[in-house]
Amino acid sequence: MPIRRYCLTLDLVNDQKLINEYEEMHRQVWPEIIQSIKSSGIANMEIYRYEQRLVMIMEVVDSFSFERKSEADLQNVKVQEWERLMWKYQRAVPGAKPGEKWVLMNKIFEL
Repeated sequence: MPIRRYCLTLDLVNDQKLINEYEEMHRQVWPEIIQSIKSSGIANMEIYRYEQRLVMIMEVVDSFSFERKSEADLQNVKVQEWERLMWKYQRAVPGAKPGEKWVLMNKIFEL
C-alpha cells in the first residue's frame, strides 16, 4: 500500500513535571487510542520532543483522511476523554486556530 507522510507540531506547557507526566502517559497509551489511530489508516506515528515543542510524523495509507479521523474521534468516548486529559499538558502553537491542537507543517525540503 502506498504511504503518505505528514508532519504536525504542538507545544507543551512549560512545566517539567507536566512534561514528565506527558511522556509517561505516552509510554502507556490507552489501547483504545492505539486502536483508533490504527483503524483510521495511520500506519506509523512517531512523536519527538525538543524542550516544549513536539513534532509528530504520521505515515498513512492512501485512504486516510483527516476529516474522517476527526469525525470518528468525535464519536469515540475514550478518544474524547484522552484529548481532554492531554489539554492539561498541551498548548497550541502560535498561529493555531482556536481549539486546534496539532498543526500540519509544510514540507520545505526533501533530499
